[in-house]
Amino acid sequence: MKRISLFVIALCVGLATYAQTSSEDWVLRAENIGQGKYYGVTSANGVVGIISSPEPFTAKEVVLAGVYDHFGRGRVNNFLPNINPLNLAITLDGVRIGSKNVENYTQTLDMRTGEFVGSLEHKGTKITYRYCALRQLSHVVLMEVEITPSADVLLDARLAHKVPQSLHGAVMTANDLIFKLKTEPPFKVITTTALSPTENVKMASSSFFLFEEEDAAHPVYHQTPDNDYHNLWFKKQLASGKSFRFQVIGSLISTAQTADPLNQAERLLTYARFQKRGELMRKHREAWAELWESDIIIEGDLQAQKEVRSMLYHLYSFSRAGVAHSPSPMGLSGLGYNGHVFWDTEIFMMPPLMILQPDMARSMLEYRYKLLDEARRNAASYGFAGAMFPWESASTGAEETPATSLSGTFQHHVTADVAIGCWNYYLATQDKEWLLSRGWPILKATAEFWASRCEKGDDGKWHIYNVMCADEFALNKDDNAYTNCAAKRNLEYAVAAAAVVGEKVPALWSEIADGLFFEKMANGVTSEHVGYDGANIKQADVNLLAFPHKLITDKAQMMRDLDYYSTKVPQVRTPAMTQSMFSIICSRCGDREQAWKWFLDSYRPNQLPPFGVLAEFKGGTNPYFATGAGGTLQSVIFGFAGLDFNPKGGIMQVKEHILPSHWTRLTIKGVGPEKKSFVVENR
Repeated sequence: MKRISLFVIALCVGLATYAQTSSEDWVLRAENIGQGKYYGVTSANGVVGIISSPEPFTAKEVVLAGVYDHFGRGRVNNFLPNINPLNLAITLDGVRIGSKNVENYTQTLDMRTGEFVGSLEHKGTKITYRYCALRQLSHVVLMEVEITPSADVLLDARLAHKVPQSLHGAVMTANDLIFKLKTEPPFKVITTTALSPTENVKMASSSFFLFEEEDAAHPVYHQTPDNDYHNLWFKKQLASGKSFRFQVIGSLISTAQTADPLNQAERLLTYARFQKRGELMRKHREAWAELWESDIIIEGDLQAQKEVRSMLYHLYSFSRAGVAHSPSPMGLSGLGYNGHVFWDTEIFMMPPLMILQPDMARSMLEYRYKLLDEARRNAASYGFAGAMFPWESASTGAEETPATSLSGTFQHHVTADVAIGCWNYYLATQDKEWLLSRGWPILKATAEFWASRCEKGDDGKWHIYNVMCADEFALNKDDNAYTNCAAKRNLEYAVAAAAVVGEKVPALWSEIADGLFFEKMANGVTSEHVGYDGANIKQADVNLLAFPHKLITDKAQMMRDLDYYSTKVPQVRTPAMTQSMFSIICSRCGDREQAWKWFLDSYRPNQLPPFGVLAEFKGGTNPYFATGAGGTLQSVIFGFAGLDFNPKGGIMQVKEHILPSHWTRLTIKGVGPEKKSFVVENR
């Protein structure tokens, strides 16, 4: 694995090194496309996600973060299907190229750069196409195509904008953009605008062909075959053995990001058009190289290395610094979970990013801060004080769970989860300015919620009645262990934050935190809720008290609870992040064999062909489950490597951790704002 370590170091020095250090450890590969089940892999930049298709030169779906409207499920705001700005069709001598009439068809995703590459042959003619969502330009995507014909052949290339059923009122235009005092020939841009179902959002997409300098003036034409479909196209006679290259550059933006998406979509393309040759890809690769300065390096297990890096790649792809977005459980891999934001972010996806990319974690918390006032209104509508965050959140911060689901009404632990995320971010970064302006307002408002939500019983203890448990099979229960634990931590962290920022808080907060009720069963196992009768559970609940919340620290109790509840989780229809928490608990209790078992069980049964993307459930078909990826990454970072948030500030390494026996070394590189490295070795 020395080769990998040297590559990671070399990657940071620039693009020249990139070209010389290609490694299969960074590549997800698929062969024989179209001959088996296919679940696409995503190229994304934290705002735009492009999900691969088995058909060449196009994408199955293009997702734009932060754009919602009432469409589909449950009369609530959901992610919308979008216009695909990279929808290309190639015809050679009248034959349209597709997955069924080509040979040697492979697809790869280079995780170093988020670039998706297809390579194929048709009657000896070799074609490669490469696309990505540009990391430095959040709303711009790019595709490069190279064709090397085996004989003289006529190329017909058509770039289509198709308006999905989720949008209406489409306006389709083509413009020849001409600029004063510029000597370059004008370039033709195809632009489409359309309205969301309620007309709350206006979408805009633009695309154009960019040719090599010798073909810069090649004619391009516009056609509108239908009222929801138009295209740009060109034809060119290609000579045998002479490669022809061109690019498709597109943009996708909406009124959720700018007041004038129509003109901004074309401005972005103009900006891209007048970059120096190769500059777009150079800056894109530099941006990814900077991200990979924070990495997880496993020595002694090439398969686990690639799988763990794939998980980290997906979290990096679905997140972005400097915005106010928070990823849904499926990230930007499609429309799964309607793009809604759950507790998944703060408890499962965010902690690895707090360790490796704290600026990305800050963006997720900025999303919550931006919607804090709506959380206040939500609490007030139920008669509570403070702020009550919704179980499912979209653009407004209002509850987006369909009314037929009890989780939107009773699954209140999400409010504490948001607060816990804020405190952990502060611990990781020690950013007191952020705590004062962002973290403290959230911690204060959520503590006020719990102070009004908790009730003191005749037993002198504090109770939280009538909730949906973290185990979603358990409805309308009293004193759910996870909810009570999360509320306790929320109140404690609010008190701690107040001390940092110099604020006074009610003594009641500490009284409630110290007095919340937890029940044990006769066998000594922590009870999931009052009256728990041993029923199967959907996902980890009690075990989360051991990790991540560390309320239970006695190792015997930790293992007693794990041994009991791990037998209550069915093998089907249960989300993957449960097993990763089991793995961390076993690591911290010194059980190497079980830690490895649960690590593998947290993701390998969920992998789908051909790229190994992760489904939510074993046997599921809804990738990519970013929540599960975040959980498994935690099992490496917090379990095998033993990192944790230092209660006194910063990142520390605890003594209670243990590597899988066949891993020779584990390096967590680029940790925290100081970019430290932590190394664990098997001796």
